[in-house]
Amino acid sequence: MPPTLQVALESWRIPVPLTLALILAAFVYLRGWLRLRLSSVNEIPGWRAGSLLLGLFSIWIALGSPLSVFDEQLLTVHMIQHLLLMTIAPPLILLGAPVMPFMHGLPRTFVKTVLGPIFRCPPLQRLGHLLSQPVFCWLAAAAALLGWHIPAAFNLALRSEAWHIVQHSSFLSAGFLFWWPVVQPWPSVQKCSRWAILFYLFLATLPCDILSAFLVFSERVAYPAYLSTTRPLGLSVLDDQQCAGALMWTCITLIYLLPAAILTIHLLTGRSTQPAFLHTALPSSPIDRPSPFDSE
Repeated sequence: MPPTLQVALESWRIPVPLTLALILAAFVYLRGWLRLRLSSVNEIPGWRAGSLLLGLFSIWIALGSPLSVFDEQLLTVHMIQHLLLMTIAPPLILLGAPVMPFMHGLPRTFVKTVLGPIFRCPPLQRLGHLLSQPVFCWLAAAAALLGWHIPAAFNLALRSEAWHIVQHSSFLSAGFLFWWPVVQPWPSVQKCSRWAILFYLFLATLPCDILSAFLVFSERVAYPAYLSTTRPLGLSVLDDQQCAGALMWTCITLIYLLPAAILTIHLLTGRSTQPAFLHTALPSSPIDRPSPFDSE
């Protein structure tokens, strides 16, 4: 193992707050998911629970694993983090239909006295309606992607731990917003046709293509801060930059192509129901659905 790589790995420590937070989230979700199944309401299959747990693990890989040690030394590692936080973890978590299990996994008193009034607050309902609009979701994702890759903003995040946290939080939040209209987890309401979702996914590739092409074909270093860091894998700064751009280009194309292909097949075959990844089947009658405000 190269000495620089070994030194970096030896400096890694498990981030206890992040790890505990993700474990707590998994525990609350599984607690609620088991309650729903034991109440004979088999509305969230096991593969969705597995998807959410995999999404939480993806967040830990990006921010808590030894991978995080190298994000200030290699742009390629930063790009892997960006893909995990914005493109992989959010859709996996949303596919887990998280709202109902979390509501049933939390203490009943907390849900009834704190979350209930919040969810029923008209201003917050209007805000949620705005935040779930596809146009807003697309713009938020594009702004987070392009904004943080402006050299001045990127270098600021490299120099400041606080801004680094803000950057990662922005990627994750924008990822949830972007994938919300695509996955449409309960209790979301479909706001556009399924044909429009295809156009939505196609347009989403454009900002990624612009950034990727710039990183791949540029003959100059976009982020000078990497010039002063050690090179754990022996890559030059420019080679690292081109590798990061190529990785983003390939992964984004494949990841966006998958839901687009599934949705296209459903549309062309004339199926009236939504594909499984776009719909979480819940009982239509509120009598059949266990209320998180009433159950223990």
